[in-house]
Amino acid sequence: MNIQETDREYVASTYDRYPVTITAGKGSIVTDIDGKDYIDLTSGIGVTSFGVCDDIWYKAVCEQAAKVQHMSNLFYTEPCAKLAEMLCERTGMSKVFFSNSGAEANECAVKVARKYIADTKGPDYNTIITLKNSFHGRTIAMLSATGQDKFHELFRPLTPGFVHAEANNLEYMKVLADAHKTAAIMIECVQGEGGVIALDEEYVKGVAELAKEKEILLIVDEVQTGNGRTGHLYSYMNYDIIPDIVSTAKGLAGGLPLGATMLGGKVKDTLKPGDHGSTFGGNPVACAGAVSILERIDDSLMAGVREKSKYLFETFKGAAGIESVTGMGLMMGLKTTKPAKDIVKACIAEGVLCLTAKDKVRLLPALNIPDELLRKAAEVIKKCCA
Repeated sequence: MNIQETDREYVASTYDRYPVTITAGKGSIVTDIDGKDYIDLTSGIGVTSFGVCDDIWYKAVCEQAAKVQHMSNLFYTEPCAKLAEMLCERTGMSKVFFSNSGAEANECAVKVARKYIADTKGPDYNTIITLKNSFHGRTIAMLSATGQDKFHELFRPLTPGFVHAEANNLEYMKVLADAHKTAAIMIECVQGEGGVIALDEEYVKGVAELAKEKEILLIVDEVQTGNGRTGHLYSYMNYDIIPDIVSTAKGLAGGLPLGATMLGGKVKDTLKPGDHGSTFGGNPVACAGAVSILERIDDSLMAGVREKSKYLFETFKGAAGIESVTGMGLMMGLKTTKPAKDIVKACIAEGVLCLTAKDKVRLLPALNIPDELLRKAAEVIKKCCA
């Protein structure tokens, strides 16, 4: 069987895959079908937080799978309850709703916001303000929330109730908040799919203050930025703000599908039985994997992420063929003189896996990638960019 030919024949043509078939891996090294090794700076787009086949994660997942792999949410399971407790204790949030993905976590966040404001101000207050250049998922509603026209073109009519503000323009945000009957503002502190661009600290704090002043909710989308990616457990912690609702997914379960919507004290009891649900949300195997990830995202690891980030910024800044370096923590974008896709292809040939985000090369290595592998990969990238 030729895997690539079979894939092209039978899998929907939604991915422009690179001609590499990965069959195995350990940590930050993955191996293709021909036995070639690659340094992985993608972590499955920010998913495999501790790399491929991490021993602690593997043990936790296998032990839970040997007990019970799934139960309906009509019953209790220990991993689900334990993970929710850990998330609340680490963030100060009050309750958690579990789903399968970032888009679903964001859908839940919007449902909670609209129901809460409908209960307190009235059902006409339903507009959600997001940012231009944002990305919140690929469901129809979350495409509508996403502030990028290229994601809208093929799927109109869009879901109403979303307007888009210019990032880092607080006055524009104030105008929109006044012009619409607003339920919530939803932001990513680092716009990942939008080009790995961190929002200004003054702006984020201003948005948080505006939400408080207008008595509307603040949602922070931590799907890609969360779970240690930016050098703190969640990216909003870099800005010293407290959201009302936080969504996350990707790196939470270390490689298994799991989304979480964390609810602050104001909205913790907004959802009542029957208001929302998810068949696979809180799956015990996925939650067991997440517990094994979350309990290791500690101060020491976060200090290491910040050190690795500092090294990368210093290494790439001013390097030949690299025009700018953006991002935060181990979530980095390189604006290169050559087309980003050409750089990624050249890096693959040299044994390094990277990503793109708009016109940038995007790097999302495992949080614990060994320094020697990171240095080796950085030199390959510099060589390919020059």
